[in-house]
Amino acid sequence: MSAVEQSRYLATEIPGPVSRELSKRRAVAVAHGVASAMPVYAARAGGGIVEDVDGNRLIDLGSGIAVTTIGNAAPRVVDAVCAQVAEFTHTCFMVTPYEQYIAVAEQLNRLTPIAGEKRSALFNSGAEAVENAIKIARYYTRKPAVVAFDHAYHGRTNLAMALTAKSMPYKSGFGPFAPEVYRAPLSYPFRDRLLDEKLAVDGELAAARAIQVIDQQVGAHNVAAVLIEPIQGEGGFIVPAEGFLPTLLRWCRHHNVVFIADEIQTGFARTGAMFACEHEGIQPDLICTAKAIAGGLPLSAVTGRAEIMDAAHRGGLGGTFGGNPVACAAALAAIATIEHDGLITRARRIGEVMTKRLTRMQRVDKRIGDIRGRGAMIAVELVKPGSADPDAELARGVAAAAHAAGVIVLTAGSFGNVLRLLPPLTISDELLIEGLDIIAEVLARV
Repeated sequence: MSAVEQSRYLATEIPGPVSRELSKRRAVAVAHGVASAMPVYAARAGGGIVEDVDGNRLIDLGSGIAVTTIGNAAPRVVDAVCAQVAEFTHTCFMVTPYEQYIAVAEQLNRLTPIAGEKRSALFNSGAEAVENAIKIARYYTRKPAVVAFDHAYHGRTNLAMALTAKSMPYKSGFGPFAPEVYRAPLSYPFRDRLLDEKLAVDGELAAARAIQVIDQQVGAHNVAAVLIEPIQGEGGFIVPAEGFLPTLLRWCRHHNVVFIADEIQTGFARTGAMFACEHEGIQPDLICTAKAIAGGLPLSAVTGRAEIMDAAHRGGLGGTFGGNPVACAAALAAIATIEHDGLITRARRIGEVMTKRLTRMQRVDKRIGDIRGRGAMIAVELVKPGSADPDAELARGVAAAAHAAGVIVLTAGSFGNVLRLLPPLTISDELLIEGLDIIAEVLARV
């Protein structure tokens, strides 16, 4: 049980005086390009609550962007980290290796939905995992091109920015970007319906549209990898129509193209399965993971078919901090928490609660164009009444008003008009419902 009291409480206005003082210090110390969604500063967190430096307790519907999925300061993670820090904090796996790295790789190989013999390599961030997956795919296939999708987000490093679709704030002014990156249309049922009702529900038809673009603009013989989020994150929690992912995978297998699933936001129980790929029963060639993998510590991984993962020459993969022993200890504890505490089932329950409450809101509010997602990864797409026109101003207004009322909620989407809900799986039903009620109240008056 968390030591942080599990109730929403506003001791001051948002932000409070201590947070305002920290903001003044930040303004002269931190680069202005680093932004924050909320003007409050965290002091402690646990369960479904983040407590700030002024004593305000906020309902957490963001989980640090899907990182603290098992809850902040999860007991097993805290114990494992403390024990590991007391032993050693770093030697570099490329110099004097250690068991913790191997143990994490073994767990990933056991858990990832890929048949046959598997291998894993550990890194620090999601962007690193993506870039290394591309390196591996290019080395294995000896082909240059990579296909990503509309609305995709894959990170902030140079190649990852090239793979990311949204310009502001991620790409604008930071080019030129890595070459040989191409973009194909995603299955986006809510917006595909504006073009063709069948396209919105027939994933195979939507995949055929994407494949036609790839064949015509790139050529299968040039494509090393197709990279896709099984459910898009920053793009707005877009769930492709059923059949889209399996059809793409079949095309990849037929043309010796590596199918890479970016499960950085969707992985580790978030969607009501250990990995989102499991919902359609697909087995990627490579899976990228990060965020929730280590209960809040920086760690990422690429896991995949052994013949692909082993293709790169010795020394071709690695990094000074990749697979840090403290982060590895946290990852082993995080995986144990998910499995022993039944958090996959809990994610499904949270999804049911959120979807039920949001659907009631949608019945009386025509500005809610779409509710979508899986498990504890649910989005609300806001539109102008009587149309499908995105309403980014409304999304910003709702988020800001929710913040002022003590609820952490994030926005997303290529058009900036999506509210994304990512509560920790340790949140109580009572706090979750209270948070949703506040969003409903805010939406009614914004």
